[in-house]
Amino acid sequence: MAVSIDDIKRLKTLTGIGLTDAKAALTEADGDFDKALEALRKKGLTKAEKKGEREARQGIVDSYVHSGRIGVVLEVNCETDFVARTEGFTDFVHDIAMHIAATAPEFVSVDQVSDDVREAKKAEFTEKAKNDGKPDNMIDNIVEGMIKKHFAEKCLLDQPYIKNPDQTVGQYLKENIAIFGENTVIRQFKRIELGEVN
Repeated sequence: MAVSIDDIKRLKTLTGIGLTDAKAALTEADGDFDKALEALRKKGLTKAEKKGEREARQGIVDSYVHSGRIGVVLEVNCETDFVARTEGFTDFVHDIAMHIAATAPEFVSVDQVSDDVREAKKAEFTEKAKNDGKPDNMIDNIVEGMIKKHFAEKCLLDQPYIKNPDQTVGQYLKENIAIFGENTVIRQFKRIELGEVN
């Protein structure tokens, strides 16, 4: 099947690969654009996993204010100043700041949740499960599921991404690591809402 130049250009734009690679991917997928994109994403995500081991010391601090009521300051790191200054990187960081403004996560990832916070939630959920009359032999499993769900909602990387709820912020991050070609880390954020004190 013939591969159209428009599809090649579109694939190049979406993935950040060269025209030759885009054409090869489309040819391999018999001209099926979605199939080619999926194959490249899988390859890119595999590369992104490897890039995650490299140190990220450059980057930018961005801010976003929504209607004068919610403000976010966010630090995202990458490996080089060159990538930090690209439009794609700054757009990515700004999208994440907007996501934080909308969803109010408390942590970047589950790794940031302290043992004290986790234990307090475990005690709270155990009490709730007992009060709900759940069988004793099932309480541990029920509580574990409740904890996992609770922190998935509170941890930025586990939240469904607001612009594409079919993927998590963590998956969106990995997709962009593949595009940037560098390890990228959402380091820290602060969200302030008018009238609320943290």
